Amino acid sequence: MSRYANAELAGPTAKYMKDQFSFLGMRAPQLQAATKEINHILGVPDKSLLHPVIEALWEMPEREYQYLGTSLLGNSAKMFDEADIELLEFSITHKPWWDTIDVIAKYPVGDYFIKFPHLMENRLNQWLDSGNMWLQRTAILCQLGWKGKTCEDVLYKVIEYCIDPAQCTNADEFFVRKAIGWALREYSKTNPQSVEAFAEAHPEMSGLSKREAMKVILKQRNQ
Repeated sequence: MSRYANAELAGPTAKYMKDQFSFLGMRAPQLQAATKEINHILGVPDKSLLHPVIEALWEMPEREYQYLGTSLLGNSAKMFDEADIELLEFSITHKPWWDTIDVIAKYPVGDYFIKFPHLMENRLNQWLDSGNMWLQRTAILCQLGWKGKTCEDVLYKVIEYCIDPAQCTNADEFFVRKAIGWALREYSKTNPQSVEAFAEAHPEMSGLSKREAMKVILKQRNQ
């Protein structure tokens, strides 16, 4: 990937990401092409190699290598076994920021819980109780795109936990409040009546969360 490096882009990209990480400086089309090329050459790593490959990519200083890792995780979801939740937790809790978390939450984590639904509620409860904001954001977002298969009870329990500052020390964090709104907005495309009723029943929900949750509902109502 280093052959695509562009020092002129690396600095501005790092600044956009609040200087959380260093970057090679790849434009999105280059990153997509490089990731596709590497995935084509390497394929899905042998199951025995998946953990060390992901850990090695997370050790690389440039952020693009973690992007490659998220892609490999997504491509490997079909061969996950129950123990692979530990690898997913590693990818969430090491070098966390929204750019990787949001992809990991929706795809490899979401795919994992589709495959092992009996493990979801207990594991999400552990993530909520961890105090780790990124695990909590992942718990909120992991059912994105599930549509009619969404486990509404679990989704609402997760959100109720995260809007209660007595339980969730990160309740006021932007990344938690934004995730709540995003998850509710997506689910409103499937069950708008339920989402609106939930929002009305929880006046303690932040303005940001409620605005995001109601966007699609209000847009459709005003058409």
